Amino acid sequence: MDGTCLFLGTGASSGIPVIGCHCPICSSRAVHNRRLRSSVLIRINQKVLLIDSGPDFRQQALIHKIDRLDALLLTHTHYDHIAGIDELRAYYFRDKWPVPCLLSQESFQELESRYDYLFERREDSTKTAQFKFQILENDFGSTAIADIPVDYFSYSQCNMKVTGFRFGNFAYVTDIREYGHEIFAALSGVQKLVVGAISKAKSHAHFTVDEAVEFALKVGAHHTWLTHIAHHLDHDATEQLLPPEIRLGYDGLEIEFRI
Repeated sequence: MDGTCLFLGTGASSGIPVIGCHCPICSSRAVHNRRLRSSVLIRINQKVLLIDSGPDFRQQALIHKIDRLDALLLTHTHYDHIAGIDELRAYYFRDKWPVPCLLSQESFQELESRYDYLFERREDSTKTAQFKFQILENDFGSTAIADIPVDYFSYSQCNMKVTGFRFGNFAYVTDIREYGHEIFAALSGVQKLVVGAISKAKSHAHFTVDEAVEFALKVGAHHTWLTHIAHHLDHDATEQLLPPEIRLGYDGLEIEFRI
């Protein structure tokens, strides 16, 4: 099967432009320097899968005319990855069936704590998004969501567990900081890789550009796109410094892969 990955957003937690910032990147009129919060839409075999639903999801859905959704996959529960989760109620209102949601046990518990009303059964519960949660039992493994096979693997960011996802020769690895060597076994054979890289400067929570490049080279991907980018990186200037097989992702970019 063939699949596609559409970058709905490639920005870090504040997006670009950052509120109140007048730096050259935030003031830039270049379309590739304007970034919504990071999320991707996966299409495989006529199924539509969303990875993360951040605070910009409504805008992203309207821009890209996302009129159906077969599943939600959550990497972790930081605000910029889940703040738009109740926007998915639009699909429940129309289709009257809960959206399957794939996530780790840790993410499930955090979601239940922060969005308790999504889990309550009240008379007005149908006014919120409805989900059928599918909890991952292990740190590494394989499963299926919406009849689409998916491999998953775990790493961490600031003591929070994060889940990465792989579909065939494509993998999505955002918000990565600490990881075990076993991740490279999970990514063996990946030809197309998306990995987070926030800036050139050292970060306690994210890869730098250089660290992301080093990671991609260890994976051995033929093509890599960087995402979750802060307002310190100009798109064109940064791409001139990258190896030819590693590019910056940008909002609206769509790539193809094989599953």
